[in-house]
Amino acid sequence: MDILDSVVIGAGQAGLSASFHLTRLGISHVVLDADSRPGGAWQHRWDALTMRDVHGVAELPADTAPPRDEERANVAVPAYFAAYERTHDLPVIRPVQVDRVEDQNGLLVVRAQDREWTTRTLVNATGTWTHPFLPHYPGMETFLGEQLHTVDYPGPAHFVGKRVLVVGGGASAVQFLGALAPITETLWATRREPAWRTGDFSPEAGAAAVALVEQRVAAGLPPQSVVSVTGLMLRPQEREAELLGAYADRRPMFSRIEPDGVRWADGSFERVDVILWATGFRPAISHLAPLHLRSAAGGIQLDRNGRGTTAVADARVQLVGYGPSASTIGANRAGRSAAKGVQRALSAVRESVTGG
Repeated sequence: MDILDSVVIGAGQAGLSASFHLTRLGISHVVLDADSRPGGAWQHRWDALTMRDVHGVAELPADTAPPRDEERANVAVPAYFAAYERTHDLPVIRPVQVDRVEDQNGLLVVRAQDREWTTRTLVNATGTWTHPFLPHYPGMETFLGEQLHTVDYPGPAHFVGKRVLVVGGGASAVQFLGALAPITETLWATRREPAWRTGDFSPEAGAAAVALVEQRVAAGLPPQSVVSVTGLMLRPQEREAELLGAYADRRPMFSRIEPDGVRWADGSFERVDVILWATGFRPAISHLAPLHLRSAAGGIQLDRNGRGTTAVADARVQLVGYGPSASTIGANRAGRSAAKGVQRALSAVRESVTGG
C-alpha cells in the first residue's frame, strides 16, 4: 500500500497555495479536485461577472494576480489557475469527488467512489461554493415562479421583464440589486437591517473583521464569512440602482411564500416572478464527518486562537479556506500555514516511531 505524506482536497486558491508550499518542503502529496478542469468555484460564476466586478483575486504564491479588467471572471481565473498548475507542476488529479475521510489504524483513508488514497495528513480546501445555504419558508414549495440561489445566477439578462425579489443582506445581494434594478423591477428583503459601512475599508478595519471570525473559530463555533462582518459598501457600478431606490426600499423578511408571491406577517403581499436567494454558503466539510472534528458548539476549532489551520481535535488535519482564511488573501497565507502544519505532524509521527 502506497502511503502519501499528505492529500489536499480541493484545487481552488487555498488548495493550490497549500500544494505549492508542500512541494517546496519536499512533502509527497496529491491534490484531489472535484471539477473536470482548473478554476475552482470561479469557473461556475455567471458570464456577466468581470474581473473588474469582483472584490479582487490575490496572487498565488510566487506569482502575480490577474488584471482587473473587463474579461469574464469565469474565464480569467480558471486560465490563471491552469497556468499556475502547469508552471509549478502541481500533482492535481481530477475529477475526483471525495465521499469521506476515515481513520484506519492511525492513517487517513480518503475515499472517492471506487478509489482511495492513504495518507498521514490531510489538507482540506473544499471551500463553500458546493454547499449553498437555502433557508426554508412556509409555502416555498407552492411557488409557481423561479427560485434561484447565487450558485444558479444566470446573469442579469435573464431577469428582464420579471419582478425579482432579492433575499439576503450580504455583498451578493447588493451586487444583484445593482445589476438588476436598472433593467427590471426589484424588491429587497433581509432578516436584519443591512449594516452599511461608513468610511473607507482600511487595513485596520479588515484586520478587525478577520479577528471577529477568528474568535468564533477559536471557540469552535461555525464560522461566519469575513465579508459578513465588514459591512456593506456600494461600488460605482451600484450607484444607478441606489438612485432608483433599490436599497432604500428594503423590507423585513416575509412570513410565507404563496404561488404568485410573498406575504408578510402584517398581511401585506407582493407579487413576484423570481425569488433570488442570496443567502450565502456553509463550509463543504461533510466528507470529514467520520473524523469527528466538530466541537460541541458545531464548528471545527482551529489552533492559535483561530488564526491557525490545524484542527484542534486532530493535528493531522489542516483546514484552509475555512473561517478567517475564506478569502483569496487569507487562502494564500493559510496555504503556507497548512504546509508547515503538515510538516509538524509528520515530524511528530517520525518521533513517535523512533522514540524521540
